[in-house]
Amino acid sequence: MGKRIFLFLLTNIAIVLTLSVVMSLLGVGNYVTAYGLDLESLAIFSLVWGMGGAFLSLQMSRWIAKRATGVKLVDGRSGNPDADWVYATVAKLTQQASLPMPEVGIYESPEVNAFATGPSKSRSLVAVSSGLLRAMRKEEVEGVLAHEVSHIANGDMVTMTLLQGVMNAFVMFFARIIAFALASRGGSRDDRGGGVNYMVVFMLEIVLGILGSTVTAWFSRQREFRADRGAATLAGKDRMIAALQRLAGNRELVDTSQPALATLKINGTRGWMVFFSTHPPLEARIAALQRLQ
Repeated sequence: MGKRIFLFLLTNIAIVLTLSVVMSLLGVGNYVTAYGLDLESLAIFSLVWGMGGAFLSLQMSRWIAKRATGVKLVDGRSGNPDADWVYATVAKLTQQASLPMPEVGIYESPEVNAFATGPSKSRSLVAVSSGLLRAMRKEEVEGVLAHEVSHIANGDMVTMTLLQGVMNAFVMFFARIIAFALASRGGSRDDRGGGVNYMVVFMLEIVLGILGSTVTAWFSRQREFRADRGAATLAGKDRMIAALQRLAGNRELVDTSQPALATLKINGTRGWMVFFSTHPPLEARIAALQRLQ
C-alpha cells in the first residue's frame, strides 16, 4: 500500500510540475481580470490542465501499471511453460490483429483478471494475473488475452484518455464560470474582478465531475462490448464466452485496491451504481456474444 501511495504522489507531482511550467510559458494562469473572466485564457487553462493531465498519465501508464501491480515481463524464453505459452499466445493474437508485439507480463495476485495499457499500439503492455492462469483453462485464457489485444487494436487507451481529458477540461471551465457568476451576484459591478471562491469551484468540480463520469463510464462499457467482439474474431466466440463464464464464477476474486487500473482490466466489480460502472455485467456481455452470428 505504501508503494502505491508513493507512486500516486510521485505521478501527480510530476504532472503538476510539468503543467505548471507549460502554463507559465503560455502566460494563461490568471484568467480573472478587473473586467471579469478572460474566457480565452480560461479555455486554454482548462484544456492544458484537463487534457495535459490525462495525456501525461497515459504516457506514464505502462510504467505505473508495472510498478503498481509488480508485473514481471516475460519474453517467451523463460523456461516456465505457462509464462512462455502466454507470450506465444499474445504473439499469435497480435500477428492476427496486425499489431506490433506488446510487452507481456504476469503479476502475482489471487485475482482472476488481466489488463492492457500503454500510450500507443507500438508501446503497449498486456498483463495477466497468476490467479487467472491458475483458475482458467488455456482456451479460456486465450479468450482473455484476445480481449486485451482487441483493446490495443481498437486504440481504447488513447480514446479513453481523450474523452477523459475533454471531460476534465469541461468540468474545470464550467465550474469556474458558474462560481464566478455566483460571486458576481453578491457584489457590485465594480467588484466583478475580485476573484473566484475556490471552495465553490472545488464543490462544483466534484458535482460536474460526477456527472461527467457517467459519460466516460458509458463509453467504457461500450468499448468492453467491442473488445469482446474483437476477441471472438481473434480467438473464437466459444472461447470468449467460456472465459467470461469463468470470470463470472470467480467475480469475488477482483482486486479493488487500485481503482486507477479498474478500466484497464477485463473484469470489474458489481456495484449498485450501474451508471458509474466501467464494465457491463458479465451476464450482458455473454448474452451479447451469444447473439453474434
